[in-house]
Amino acid sequence: MKKILTAVVALLMGATVAMAQTPATQSKTKAEHRSEKPGQKAQRPALDSTGKPMKKDGSPDKRFKENKEGKEAKVQGPLKQDGTPDKRFKENKQAKTEGPKKQDGTPDKRFKENKEKKAEPKKA
Repeated sequence: MKKILTAVVALLMGATVAMAQTPATQSKTKAEHRSEKPGQKAQRPALDSTGKPMKKDGSPDKRFKENKEGKEAKVQGPLKQDGTPDKRFKENKQAKTEGPKKQDGTPDKRFKENKEKKAEPKKA
């Protein structure tokens, strides 16, 4: 009985190894990302005199990083030597976030953002 069971297991293992497929190789053309389809021209926006991409109507194209207005537009105070904003100055501190409000417009004290911090008693 052991010999038959061993022979069946060996036969099944041999059959699975024989049917195993070789791993598929990836071609470079499939791996590369194409921005345009074959037969189409690449649609690149026109550049203005400063070299920034512009739309057809002449306004800046906001899809590009150099045309986006973001954190650079904020007023910044003094910076540390490593270039990060110095949090000791008012201009660099973030404004307090307000939480949910009631219907009458007053802050809802059930939420953490709206609760006022209690003054800790001083130890003598």
